[in-house]
Amino acid sequence: QVQLVESGGGLVQPGGSLRLSCEASTSILNIGIVGWYRQAPGKERELVARITGDIVDYADSVKGRFTIARDNGRDNRKSFIYLHMYNLKPEDTALYLCSIRGARQLRGRDFWGQGTQVTVSS
Repeated sequence: QVQLVESGGGLVQPGGSLRLSCEASTSILNIGIVGWYRQAPGKERELVARITGDIVDYADSVKGRFTIARDNGRDNRKSFIYLHMYNLKPEDTALYLCSIRGARQLRGRDFWGQGTQVTVSS
């Protein structure tokens, strides 16, 4: 079982920045796809950004403002997925969730974190 723990959310003013982090309890070698999703109250969960191999996808609403990145932990037992968010807008307010799809012995399995709340308000 892989655990994902998000952090870095909070209250920020419009135009501000945040960096979300997601720590996964497995090596990056066991991960095929990494992604950040978000869900606002009363709305469906939507994809924000995703890395599939060498392909990076962003929702149109965040292109040019958000950047997704991934990194392996020093001990090769953990990995990290980041979401750098700039020029935040009130409509970016949501619960942000990290997700991975496994590879190798975790092939085809999806894992989710509990989420971190981002609130953009003046």
